[in-house]
Amino acid sequence: MEYPIRINKYLRDKGLASRREADKLVESGLVFVNGKRVESGTMVNEKDNVVVKKPKGLPAKEYKYLAYYKPRNLPTQDLPGKESVITIWKKEGLYPIGRLDKSSEGLLLLTNDGRFAREVLSNSEKYEKEYLVSVKEPLRTGIIKIFQAGMETQALGQLLPAKAQIAGEKKLRLFLREGKRHQVRVMLSELGYTISSLKRVRIGQIKVGDLKPGETRSLTKK
Repeated sequence: MEYPIRINKYLRDKGLASRREADKLVESGLVFVNGKRVESGTMVNEKDNVVVKKPKGLPAKEYKYLAYYKPRNLPTQDLPGKESVITIWKKEGLYPIGRLDKSSEGLLLLTNDGRFAREVLSNSEKYEKEYLVSVKEPLRTGIIKIFQAGMETQALGQLLPAKAQIAGEKKLRLFLREGKRHQVRVMLSELGYTISSLKRVRIGQIKVGDLKPGETRSLTKK
């Protein structure tokens, strides 16, 4: 998510509401940023505290959770006139937690539970993300220590320490707590590697498992 971001887009990308629903929540005075009621068009920064109050009289919401295998070349975010994960699933009232870039594939979590979405997007070790990466150049063993120390990048600045395992001459398993934009690609690119495939295989205890591109699996809240 890129900041600053409009409040309706923020709520949508966090899985709290569709854009139309977000606009209605704002108009109803139910959205607060840093304790202040917001207006339509309000911009949100990364460290802002956003609170959405529940409208009175509404029945309890039924929360849904899916593990989804995002196919390669399908964008996560909504792009004008193009199919994306959001356009496919918003009809079901479900939204992706975070994103995978268009050229990447693998596990995305879909939900309508905003609190769960925020928890997964935190840097908690509980929701560590595991990636299987193939590169075109032979891997050097020294990259493991670079990641473990917390890599300094030109594009993203200082990153949190990350674990890695060399799984083959040109294959790497990478374990991240944070999820900055294009982070895996930036890390390897700045070390001189060209990624040929990038697949997320796990988020916390949830694995992509036997899912094939485009398939989903229902999850319990637990």
